[in-house]
Amino acid sequence: MTGLDIVPIYLSDRAPLMEKLGAALGDVFQHPIRIRTPWFDPETTYDSSRGQYNSSSMLRLLLGETEPVASRILGVTSVDLFTPILTYVFGEAQLDGRAAVVSIHRLQPEAYGLPADEGLLFGRLEKEAVHELGHTYGLIHCAEPSCVMRASRYVEEIDWKGAPFCPACLKTVRSYNGHNRSVG
Repeated sequence: MTGLDIVPIYLSDRAPLMEKLGAALGDVFQHPIRIRTPWFDPETTYDSSRGQYNSSSMLRLLLGETEPVASRILGVTSVDLFTPILTYVFGEAQLDGRAAVVSIHRLQPEAYGLPADEGLLFGRLEKEAVHELGHTYGLIHCAEPSCVMRASRYVEEIDWKGAPFCPACLKTVRSYNGHNRSVG
């Protein structure tokens, strides 16, 4: 099982962005890329008391496909994500697992009162997608300031870090053998 499936969730109007992301991720991870439509109802992850979508629940839905066909699956959404212990997240992933999810909701400059900027949005999305997929390869947050695996709590921290892995993180991704540690 090889490859990376990208699942746009509430992004039917952003096909060019998904295609560009697919090309970038194919280059980084050296996997064939396929863009798939969701096979689940993402509304089941909506928490009306918060007005946000639970990213952990969305990960479970991504993993609920009946026949896995790719070694990795990335959900990309436009909705605001949260985990029960955090006010919001840019994304979430299974450590040493198959699935990750990212949201463009807080990556868009418009979310901060700035004019739309597709280039800036794409740069942020690419970094967050690579970051979350890096977790699926067993990577934890990196102390190297320019590494894409550096933790980002604020959008400015995404802008400050680079898009590529540092040499140590890249080596881990390239030599990954899939131990699939369980993380509670």
